[in-house]
Amino acid sequence: MAQRKTERLMNLFFLLLAANQYLTKEQIRESIADYRDSTPGAFERKFERDKDELRELGITIETGSRDLYFDDEVGYRIRRDEAELPDLSFTREEAAVVGLAAQVWDSASLASESATAVVKLKSIGVDIDTDAMRMVEPRLSAHEPSFDAVLTAATRRIPIVFSYRKADGAEGRREVEPWGLISVRDRWYLGGYDRDRRAPRLFRLSRVTSEISHVGDPGSYTVPDGVNLRDLADALFPPPPTEAAVLRVRAGRAQSLRRLAEDVEPIDDRTDRIFVRYASTRVLAGEIASFGPDVVAEGPESLREAVIARLRAAVREGA
Repeated sequence: MAQRKTERLMNLFFLLLAANQYLTKEQIRESIADYRDSTPGAFERKFERDKDELRELGITIETGSRDLYFDDEVGYRIRRDEAELPDLSFTREEAAVVGLAAQVWDSASLASESATAVVKLKSIGVDIDTDAMRMVEPRLSAHEPSFDAVLTAATRRIPIVFSYRKADGAEGRREVEPWGLISVRDRWYLGGYDRDRRAPRLFRLSRVTSEISHVGDPGSYTVPDGVNLRDLADALFPPPPTEAAVLRVRAGRAQSLRRLAEDVEPIDDRTDRIFVRYASTRVLAGEIASFGPDVVAEGPESLREAVIARLRAAVREGA
């Protein structure tokens, strides 16, 4: 599900970026398979959520009419000048997603819905600026021979088996249910469920020493809800803390955050102010949000905004 959603988001991004005119909802729906295969109600919900997520990444989606003199249906587009400046302030995690999507776009073996969407729009007379899509040149290389096969298996939910060499040189067989690919420190990793070890694992693609073989049918497993490969990577490769957070915490609450505190400053009998060093705004924001009203982020502002975004997303999901 996560892979499908990422593909849909990037298809929407490229579609709105490449069009030189406003696209109506119907044009967008007919151009992207995941929208086209949905019921009208499901399409509306997906489209609204996707617009919100792109905006949270700092991408401005402009609305307007294709004809200034007639009351046409509202359309959508992404202006190239606004998307390019100031060089899309992506986090490292967001940049990895964009880099992967750009590679998928340019890969002949994986060309599918993104290219199809452009062809469909051209066929109905929509002016497409294909040069605009070059602004998202891939920053991440994928030279590992197993990359395409692993990505295909993850996308189609096909269990795979392969030979794998560990860091100490020992080699063995791995049977995995692929969840997705992630780039960590300029290397590609497969994240998934290791059937032999009965636990989630990351596998560096450069250490795969055999062909990728299928050991099941497409769709023969499901990815658990809430799976986040970045969280798994952060647990294995924790970066050093570089930022300082100021949090207001209720007395006796949020012990996991209190254990990280470099200093605690009592405010009154019911509240303390704690100072925590951290490396990932996304990870800390998620933990703060999990405590609800018991913890308030006072600073920095980027952390406050990330916590607010998490809480708003939780409200939308619960609605």
